[in-house]
Amino acid sequence: MKIIHDTELLHSKLQHFDIPSLFTCKDGIPFELRSYEKQELVLEEGEQMDAILFLVEGKVKISSSVQTGKALLLRFCEPFAIMGDIELIQKVVVQSQVEAVERTYCVAVPFRYIYEHLITDPKFLMSLLTHVTYKLQTCTTASRVNLLASVENRFASYMLTTLEKENEFGKEIRTTNTHEIADLIGTTSRHLNRVILKLSEQGLIRREGDIVQVVDQIRLAEITQGLRYE
Repeated sequence: MKIIHDTELLHSKLQHFDIPSLFTCKDGIPFELRSYEKQELVLEEGEQMDAILFLVEGKVKISSSVQTGKALLLRFCEPFAIMGDIELIQKVVVQSQVEAVERTYCVAVPFRYIYEHLITDPKFLMSLLTHVTYKLQTCTTASRVNLLASVENRFASYMLTTLEKENEFGKEIRTTNTHEIADLIGTTSRHLNRVILKLSEQGLIRREGDIVQVVDQIRLAEITQGLRYE
């Protein structure tokens, strides 16, 4: 992580996402611009977090480890996203690992300043509540689909969800890596590859290397039975 001492760039990021509007009193907030290189850890599970982070450029992936030592991919995040809301309110260590998929910039506000000056600010708290409830809604939806539908249903739903431009959650699960897709829809890479082969043979999708494309959207929609990750 690098702290970027570029006042003009920081100001442009603040204005582009209108971050000051999240606070009742905008004066004196010690905004800091941080950068992360590709594959660098933005947050490591179990560490103490020092600031809330507003993702303003780039892309990160969120994963959670299990006792076996493996990591489960949960979602991707692109601007504008907030990281550290749970850690701030619950005063706990980092709950999920966050890795930069590409060069990434975040605007940081120190926890210490928030606890001293912003923790009772209704506008700021409402912003946190909006983001937390969105995360809860999408996590609940993904869990419901993954638990109740077959892998074929889930994969078809995944493909159509990521195609739909108006589906905000689509960009949070979009990837061309089949191993990551398997994680996101709650299955194994081996099982997913069998499903991809079956749907390819039926002419519903086409696979070229690690890229899977939809060929017959209507028939694929029939397989989903109306399910979407949204």
